Amino acid sequence: MPPGPPFWGLVNAAWSLCAVGKRQSPVDVELKRVLYDPFLPPLRLSTGGEKVQLIHFNQELYGNFSAASRGPNGLAILSLFVNVAGSSNPFLSRLLNRDTITRISYKNDAYFLQDLSLELLFPESFGFITYQGSLSTPPCSETVTWILIDRVLNITSLQMHSLRLLSQNPPSQIFQSLSGNGRPLQPLAHRALRGNRDPRHPERRCRGPNYRLHGMVQSEPLPRLGLTCLCVSP
Repeated sequence: MPPGPPFWGLVNAAWSLCAVGKRQSPVDVELKRVLYDPFLPPLRLSTGGEKVQLIHFNQELYGNFSAASRGPNGLAILSLFVNVAGSSNPFLSRLLNRDTITRISYKNDAYFLQDLSLELLFPESFGFITYQGSLSTPPCSETVTWILIDRVLNITSLQMHSLRLLSQNPPSQIFQSLSGNGRPLQPLAHRALRGNRDPRHPERRCRGPNYRLHGMVQSEPLPRLGLTCLCVSP
């Protein structure tokens, strides 16, 4: 079993940023500290009908994920929050139904889902909050632009319970649940939290060009659930 988050920066010299970094993630997003930035354009999902890998890098600056994870402005992570409720988001309902979830109980289990549209994962309209941070797992590289969608997704308590019953290990090893695997909150320090919704007009979209979320080349998986993206101009 790997050491817990408090020890990441001590057990491996390559992970030193986990202990001494000043732009670490995740952070506590207090809405009163979010600054409205009228120059942040709205985001829209554009997959072009192609398959979307879930880990992306800035291909305008770097040739691969490994290089991007070590360089400035290398990665962007799109974060979606979920709320336990009586109903569920259509994407999560399809992903976490009984027939699917029982086929992927252990690490490396795989099950092919046909015609599952990534667009169903996102709210019809949304704003976002962004800040400069890091990977939330070792080596905690401070190369990430975090984009936090400001509309929550619903998930049922049964679906959440099903996720917590999944194992981080293959069946040959000791069962270790996926629950409780998040890194503790890190200090925001002097970083800015910027949002693209004007608090005086929360439904008004800011002016400026739209930006698209494009799928890029996946080179290696991150050991954490999440969606990543790169913002590029049309």
